[in-house]
Amino acid sequence: MVRQLERFGIRDRRVLDAIARVPREEFVGPADRDVAYGDHALQIGEGQTISQPYVVARMTELLATEPEHRVLEVGTGSGYQAAVLAELVREVISIERHASLADAARDLLRRLGYTNVRVIHADASLGYPPDAPYDRILITAATPRIDPALATQLSVEGRIVAPIGDLDLQELVVRDARGREEHHGPVRFVPLRGQAGFRG
Repeated sequence: MVRQLERFGIRDRRVLDAIARVPREEFVGPADRDVAYGDHALQIGEGQTISQPYVVARMTELLATEPEHRVLEVGTGSGYQAAVLAELVREVISIERHASLADAARDLLRRLGYTNVRVIHADASLGYPPDAPYDRILITAATPRIDPALATQLSVEGRIVAPIGDLDLQELVVRDARGREEHHGPVRFVPLRGQAGFRG
């Protein structure tokens, strides 16, 4: 899978090595283990998906983490992205609105030895103010915007990576704490539901 990601343009060696260390097959259902490393998203329950490896790698690369960073992940899902981040940073705080997914991800990450990840069941769209500020924030579901309340949880030198758009198509956006943005092409994610996400 790492060679495939390199062919797709992923260059950050730390990211590639982190992905190589995370057993992706552990984060999908039993029926999907044989296709876990294919470059496509897979269903994980509750209408959610585990993103394709390229998208995980690209978003992680754009996040530009350092080993001392604390990262907020908005949307835990099965915990795969949190595990990749845990290979790269000091601490990951991951928020998941579905209790069943939060519980399963917490148990799996603990079993795999990821002691620097905390999974919290809450409205992920609101972030997690009690532990702010964060050096990096990663939104792993489609969002109509970066909510101001979430942006205030970013450190002064921080950055947010998010898929921003409507329910059909989003653009991968990097925004720093001063509001400057970079745009990195179209993506498709399941919607971020909650008070600061899509309603319904």
